[in-house]
Amino acid sequence: MHSLGDEIKGFSKNKLKKQCTRVTTLSGKRIIETWKDSLVHVVDDPEQHDEKSCGYVQDLSLDLQVGVIKPWLLLGSQDVAQDLDSLKKFKVTHVLNVAYGVENVFPEEFTYKKLSILDLPETDITSYFPECFDFIEQVKLKDGVLLVHCNAGVSRAPAIVIGYLMCSEKLNFARAFSIVKNARPAASPNFGFMEQLHKYQDCIKKQTDVIHEKTD
Repeated sequence: MHSLGDEIKGFSKNKLKKQCTRVTTLSGKRIIETWKDSLVHVVDDPEQHDEKSCGYVQDLSLDLQVGVIKPWLLLGSQDVAQDLDSLKKFKVTHVLNVAYGVENVFPEEFTYKKLSILDLPETDITSYFPECFDFIEQVKLKDGVLLVHCNAGVSRAPAIVIGYLMCSEKLNFARAFSIVKNARPAASPNFGFMEQLHKYQDCIKKQTDVIHEKTD
């Protein structure tokens, strides 16, 4: 039987392009982060103009917006995962926690699966797909309701859900991303995850073509 884990075989992180990220700190200082050989190199942004620099104000308000991907599949931030009223409101039974440094706070109330994933472009997000997808499928078979969350509910958790839709429903990236974005507008996987998801689409298509050839 063709398993969900088989979908990501053949994907190679080595095919990803090396890229850099321009970061503005709270103080307004701008730096450039470049990943090389699994190490991050930080330099000042040459386009920095000190006299015009300004920081930004952190938004410390709670993000309790829940993206309903399917009646049984929800997407949100750690704030939702730590708000018992929200979890009860959406009848959550299981929680997939892919945040880093965020503990499961209601172990007596819900069934958890925790994977500490770093929100870095160099993180091989697809390597976590089989384990995540298996858990999602288990919840679906049990008629449960699953919340998938990371820290902000912006990059890691959406990437997992996008990949799951691509894999389980054979959707292309654009369609899967649109579904997730419509359900949770804040969703925006980092550029490394986006590139991996695009390549994952090619991987799924190739494997689907092979299956069709075998059944013809």
